[in-house]
Amino acid sequence: MQPDTTRSVVLLGSTGSIGTQSLDVIARNPGRFRVAALAAGGGRVDLLARQAAEFRPDAVAVADPSAVPALREALAAHGVSAEVLAGPEGVAEAAVWPADTVLNGITGALGLTSTLAALEAGRVLALANKESLIIGGPLVKRLAKPGQLIPVDSEHAALAQCLWAAGPSGPDASAVRSLVVTASGGPFRGRSRAELADVTPEQALAHPTWSMGPVITVNSATLVNKGLEVIEAHLLFDIGFDRITVVVHPQSVVHSMVEFVDGSVIAQASPPDMRLPIALALGWPERVADAAPTVDWTRAHTWTFDPLDDEAFPSVALARHVGSAGGTAPAVYNAANEVCVDAFLTGRLPFLGIVDTVATVVSEHIVTKADSVAEVLDADEWARARARELTGTA
Repeated sequence: MQPDTTRSVVLLGSTGSIGTQSLDVIARNPGRFRVAALAAGGGRVDLLARQAAEFRPDAVAVADPSAVPALREALAAHGVSAEVLAGPEGVAEAAVWPADTVLNGITGALGLTSTLAALEAGRVLALANKESLIIGGPLVKRLAKPGQLIPVDSEHAALAQCLWAAGPSGPDASAVRSLVVTASGGPFRGRSRAELADVTPEQALAHPTWSMGPVITVNSATLVNKGLEVIEAHLLFDIGFDRITVVVHPQSVVHSMVEFVDGSVIAQASPPDMRLPIALALGWPERVADAAPTVDWTRAHTWTFDPLDDEAFPSVALARHVGSAGGTAPAVYNAANEVCVDAFLTGRLPFLGIVDTVATVVSEHIVTKADSVAEVLDADEWARARARELTGTA
């Protein structure tokens, strides 16, 4: 059943991969969704202005204040009279703009402030910015009310659907034996650690299945992204790390599975297309018809599942460690990784050095509670500074 009212949406990170695909979903469902506000970093002002011209939001925010003059000029050229919000505080203001749903597609730890602001304002939060949940876990969970936080990651959207399928309110955690998170394996699936020594940025950015931004694409190559997703699954569904399994599924059709104590397994399958979990999050709990293509059951398919090679890809085991430690440890893992990915992409760190350096930073960190934004950001800042020292990019 389709809802009778139009749902208003604030889209943070509108010029990125998640943002542009979200707008595609909205454009194909004009009676279902309306854009109330757009926000972006400021590096693609012309695209942001074109989006504003098409979707006519009430406000447009840009995180980089120096981009405001160019944005105002571009908006005027398109005949857009939306209110312009400037700087990080402008993006935070967009996060609490009057709307039904806020989709946070900002990349990295920068999304934390907006996540907290949207939750505190009582908005339904469609969360693509997994980092804000991971680094600010206790803060986010303290604010989020039941049904307020909807995952956009394909794996967690799949887990939510599998749990939802078990009953209208989902199963009791005691009925779940394990969450099975699938991984494509990235471009280096099947390689040994030794074979990864000479990987180049160009090779790491050539993901075999998904089209994503550079940071998340490298994270998929190192499987740091999967490590972050294990922490995210733990926080979203309150399942212990010992009951979260990662399997390699190169076809990327089964997005995750839930195994129950009676031995049954429920899986969610669909061709790899982020518009499906985006549409599900925007319309939750209703589905959006024809959000993405379905599996072609007139053709033969082979779906394979392999165990994860922890020796070649130690990032997932490291993520389990920092997730179990809790407090500021996940923030340190994430921040150090962001610095190391940048160093790798600019030719200043070898591929294997990414996770090795993150592990060193994590081992040196003294974990404290993450009871305030200041504590989280202090840990984030320390980890970035230490990672820059270790990579020679300080």
